[in-house]
Order: sequence, then structure tokens, then C-alpha cells
Amino acid sequence: MRAKKLPNTDSIQELAKFWDTHDLTDFAQALEEVGEPVFSRSKHAPLSVDLPPQELQRVRRLARSKGVNETTIVREWILQRLHQSL
Repeated sequence: MRAKKLPNTDSIQELAKFWDTHDLTDFAQALEEVGEPVFSRSKHAPLSVDLPPQELQRVRRLARSKGVNETTIVREWILQRLHQSL
């Protein structure tokens, strides 16, 4: 039987497709323990802001026109206001 090989890719889609059809236990010999975390959690706390649908659409349109997502533009507004209040 031929040894199975882990995929050598950073593509989320390719990795998802691979792991949909393979089992991690089939690759136990290829795994290695790491001493440091591979992923780290963000130190930012999430904040939810409820907006009326019409206002949310305005935020989304403005964000798209600037090439960013709505959370980025709202975060910028909040930080600007906080700096102004100092």
C-alpha cells in the first residue's frame, strides 16, 4: 500500500476538500507536536452595534465604496471619536 501524503497548500478550499475525504489518524506518522501556539486569539473584544436596516445599508454602501468591510469603517469612526474626545 502506498503511503498517503499530506497536501502542500495554503488554499483553504483545497485543504477543506482534502479533509472531507481523509481521516487525520491516517497521517499520525506525519504529525509533529509544536511547542508554541500556531494560531493566536485576537486581543480585541467584539462589540455588537444594532442599527436600523436602512442605516446598516448606508454603512455597507460607504464601506464598499472605500474598499473595506463595514466593521473596518465603523471601527475607524469609533477610534476617531475617541481620539477627539481626549
